[in-house]
Amino acid sequence: MSAGLVNSYLNKKVCIITVDGRTLVGTLISVDMSTNVFLQRAVERVIRSPDDDEPSAEIELGTHMIRGDTVCLVGLVDEPLDESIDWTKVKGATIGTTKH
Repeated sequence: MSAGLVNSYLNKKVCIITVDGRTLVGTLISVDMSTNVFLQRAVERVIRSPDDDEPSAEIELGTHMIRGDTVCLVGLVDEPLDESIDWTKVKGATIGTTKH
């Protein structure tokens, strides 16, 4: 992943998937040459499986740094669609890890 390409997402809401399957969403405020990314108003979305009685959750992280070597994907978020979703009701399969 190139830091230059990610720079086009500065000051926009992004979703980041990490190598261990975490999902983080926030406003991209900085990215460096090692693709370390810095999010403002970051949340981690913990999506529970359909057979789990506990609701899914969004954990507020505030300003958060994610090491570039743990970033698998950075994508823009469709903000109106994202805001219309009640993330506590979303259920789904766990994203697998890419670690070996």
